[in-house]
Amino acid sequence: MASLKEKIGYALGDAAAGGITWKVMSIAFPLFFTNVFGLTVADTATLMLVARMFDVVTDPLMGSLADRTQSKWGTYRPWLIFGAVPLGLVFALLLYTPDFGIVGKRIYAYTLYLLMMAIYTAVNVPYGSLLGVMTEDDNEKNQFSSFRMVGAYAMGFITLLSFPYLQKMVGGSDAHQYAVLGAVLGAIAAAMTLACGLMTKERLKPVRAEKFSFKPFADLVKNKPWIYLTLVGICTNFFNGFRYAVAGYLMEYCMHGDVTVSGLIINYTVFMTFGEVTCMIFGGLSPKFTQWMGSKKKAFSMAAIICIVFSVAFYFVPMDPAYIWVMVALVILTSIGVGLYSPLLWSMYADVADYATEKNGTSSTGLIFSSGTMAQKFGTAISGSLVALLLGLVGFYSGTNEAGETVVNIAPEDMEGVRSMTWALFSIIPAFIALIMLWLIHKYPIKK
Repeated sequence: MASLKEKIGYALGDAAAGGITWKVMSIAFPLFFTNVFGLTVADTATLMLVARMFDVVTDPLMGSLADRTQSKWGTYRPWLIFGAVPLGLVFALLLYTPDFGIVGKRIYAYTLYLLMMAIYTAVNVPYGSLLGVMTEDDNEKNQFSSFRMVGAYAMGFITLLSFPYLQKMVGGSDAHQYAVLGAVLGAIAAAMTLACGLMTKERLKPVRAEKFSFKPFADLVKNKPWIYLTLVGICTNFFNGFRYAVAGYLMEYCMHGDVTVSGLIINYTVFMTFGEVTCMIFGGLSPKFTQWMGSKKKAFSMAAIICIVFSVAFYFVPMDPAYIWVMVALVILTSIGVGLYSPLLWSMYADVADYATEKNGTSSTGLIFSSGTMAQKFGTAISGSLVALLLGLVGFYSGTNEAGETVVNIAPEDMEGVRSMTWALFSIIPAFIALIMLWLIHKYPIKK
């Protein structure tokens, strides 16, 4: 029986990865790269696409490598212990804006972003795989998965809510604020990742293949539950990715900047914070909800329906700051669905890993969970890339001038198109993705 301390330790891993590094990368990076760092819309879109193609290769290779790691710290934990500091350091450097021209900035952004993705993979794939070796009890797996999601959403809530107030406290230019916050948040993420590696235990030993081969990869593409669940995972991250990536543009151009209500500054991070706290609460309730629904599959389907209904409802809210609390209410209601399905996804990956071990005779836990991380990064980055690309197509322009200054421009005749595209990217388009997700989970064959 795992202790409460260990469950909290496991939660710290995703508090760092999901609640700090990935949350900031998802919600702040598109707006940061175009409006602060000074990349063009095309550069921003291409950067995220190139990084994703890189991850298609590195994620499954990392999963296979992690499965074969043997050390006194275990199979998966050493990657967290020794990857913690590089993760925090590169994250901090990525939020620093160097005094370069457009070519120099482009090289800096591409180099650091690809390096960040590689380090994130080296830490997060083994972290996800830990769930498969900490316990063999299915209910306890659900509990660990729930703690993980609560940790991620709780830290995401703290990060996003505090962001505008920390910016105000730091002062100076936007570039200076992001650089200082990157250093602080990077240090916290590194400490949490290290704590996770030290506080968790590996009770089960993976059934290792004697030598490296490509057979596990071949087995994977024949694994029907894995195929459906990976597609579901991509959809969940498309759903979240569009909403998070476009939130900054929504507040800037649809709400005409930050909205202040009774002293509360509602900028794009705070706007999404309401969803974070909802996800945290309902992530904790997810195991009970699953028991009440009778199966993970039914619980996931109901969560997807919640996401569809309230995303569509958001589209019909007037694009006016006077309706900010209606928008917040719909963000909260949509996030009930996200909070319920998020822990289920990782618990279902553990089921797929068990299915693969039983069918093939050797463990491919790291490889299975790496596909979950790959889906996370693929869905989030492609959605971020598409946000930049689609806004560019309707008239949004950003870049760096000859003096090295960031320039953002939208022609008056294009402003309405930019606003309409932004609104759709936050509502109707995610709803369509959730509808596909609902169909895929219906086809998913494991009925636990």
